Order: sequence, then C-alpha cells, then structure tokens
Amino acid sequence: MQSVLLRSLRSVREKLLSDGSRRSKERAEEEEEEEGRAFLDHLPVDMQFLIMTYLPPEDLCRLGGCSRFWRSMVQEPLLWRFFFMRDVNSWTSVDHLSMPKEEFLSAAAPDAPELQKLDFMAEYLRCSPACRCRYQQPRPALEAVAFFLQNLVSGSEPRFAMFGPGLEQLDDSLMTTMMHSPHILPVAGIPQRQIGGIGSGISFLYNNQHKFNIITLYSTYSSERERARLEQQSVRSKLFVLQGETESGPVYSVAPQVQEACQAVNGFIFVSNAQTDRGRMEEAGQVRAVLQPVWGPASRPLLVLSCVSRDGAERTPSVTVAHQLQLHLLANPWMVQDVVSESLAGLLDGISWLLKQSGLRL
Repeated sequence: MQSVLLRSLRSVREKLLSDGSRRSKERAEEEEEEEGRAFLDHLPVDMQFLIMTYLPPEDLCRLGGCSRFWRSMVQEPLLWRFFFMRDVNSWTSVDHLSMPKEEFLSAAAPDAPELQKLDFMAEYLRCSPACRCRYQQPRPALEAVAFFLQNLVSGSEPRFAMFGPGLEQLDDSLMTTMMHSPHILPVAGIPQRQIGGIGSGISFLYNNQHKFNIITLYSTYSSERERARLEQQSVRSKLFVLQGETESGPVYSVAPQVQEACQAVNGFIFVSNAQTDRGRMEEAGQVRAVLQPVWGPASRPLLVLSCVSRDGAERTPSVTVAHQLQLHLLANPWMVQDVVSESLAGLLDGISWLLKQSGLRL
C-alpha cells in the first residue's frame, strides 16, 4: 500500500511543479510562490511522506494551508487511507457519533475503483479521538434543557448500573482498584444496598465535586465467580434469562431481581474483557436486554469500558469491540473507552463522557 501511495504522491508533485512553471509567467502571485518555495518543497517525496507520518491530523491540515502545493499533497486520498488503516486499531475510544462506516474498514486493494469514491480524510477527522475532542458537537438545545430540568427536579446524584464479564474475568479487579484510588476517584459513600446478593451501590466523586453512584451487578456470588476465574470457565449469569436464539445472537430478558435497578438508573456501564478476541454475541444480547424501552428512555447513555488487567497487555481495539457488540444498532448514545484495570488509565475519560451525557455540566 505504501508503494502505491508514494507513486500517487510523486504524480501529484510532478503535476503541480509542471503546472506551476507554466503558470508562473501568467500569474504574478504564483511566480512569487514559486520563487519563495520552501525548503520542504524540494525534498524527495519519500522524505515528505515520512515527515507527514509524524504529524498529528490537526497539524497535517495546517500544513495543507501553507501553499497550493501542500494543499494538493495533503488532500491526496490515498494518504488519508494510509493514516486511517494505520491508526484505527490504536484509537482508544469510539462513540455513536464517530463509529467508522463499514466501507472504510474494508481491506480492499488501494487502487480498487470503489475506494476512489470514499473520502478518507473526512472520515478520519470525524472518527479520530484527537479530532473528536477538539471539535465536539454541542448537545441540541431542547435536549440540554430537558436534562437540566430533570436534574433540577430530582436533585439527586446520577446512578449507573455496572455489569459485564470484564468485572469478573480479569486478574486485577476494576472495582477494587476504583475503591482504593482516592487520587483518581474518591469514594463518597459506603455501599449500603444489596441486590439479591449479587450487587451493591457505591458513590464516587468526579473531579472532587460531581457525585455519582455506581450499582455493581455481578453475574453470580463471589465464590462462584472466583472459582470460574481460576478455572477459566464461564458461569451462568443470574442477571439474565435466556429467551431464545436469533440470527443476530441470543435473546435475553432481565432477571426479576435486577429489573428495578434497570429502571432506576440514569445509564449503564458495561465492562468488557478486551484481553479476549472471541465473539461477543452473548454480551451483545445482554446489553440489548438492559436497554429495552420497557426499562427506560433511549436517551440513557451506555459506556463500554474495554478493559485489560495491566499496561502493555494485548487488547482488542475499541472499534472492534464496538462492532462485535453491535453497538451501531442501538438507539441509545454509547461510547467504548479503553481502560487499564491496574492503573485506571482511560477511566476518567469514559466517566466524563457518561456524566455529560447524563446532563451534568463539567
């Protein structure tokens, strides 16, 4: 792919240089541009490409504003396809507004005719976490007012139900680390409520001022979970009841003992085990079960924490996790955030998104 890209960049360069020499006699401003051509313009294409690979997307766009030469080089479609395919699996988060479209994830040959119609530059800038953070889309005015009034009337801290295999299968417990990391998320309340022996609620402080509550829902009792983890076996979840199978995967309903929790919370946190790349059809079915309209409105957000135990551990990319969980089919706002259980790296980014989606002004 890189060789095809370099050939394309050489073609763009040759065309620009030849056009510039012909037009220099006709347009004074282009003649000045030619005379004042920067040192970078005279570098070999291979070197120019190497320089561009080190630039973040926002700086690459600024480079394109320097001259007509660099504008054409930066806007080369194959260049952004190269960046997209190189970076997409390293993005630490993806949400309902930035999920890459299926056609852009295709591994077709760079010179395939159908790829020439795709705007990889626009897709990269829309999906990249760095660009997404700089140019966040504002919440619609009516929706923002509705959330504000809801919080004003309730006057209570937002509550979220946390569940998923990543809570139980990893060597480092995410919840244990959260409860013992006051420098990241101070504990603001002692667990007081048990839900059928498989869950409880605890309050935390975000940024030392925003209080929120997490109701942790485990699949079964602690002794059974620990035995299954050590033996690397799956356990039958007490949170869900299997109703049947469809082409898209198993269909679950929420068990009676947790239905009240699903109705009472402002959103959900699903903890996925990113150290395994197996299919997640069962997990996708459980996510769909808690988001059924009977339990609450489709405006409630879903935060997926894609967890590994320790820094450096191999992980499934966040885009892949989102695809395996079929999140693009959901009506609810959602986000997948990479997290490390041992250090809680990435957790605050996910919590910040969740609180904002729940109506808090941070």
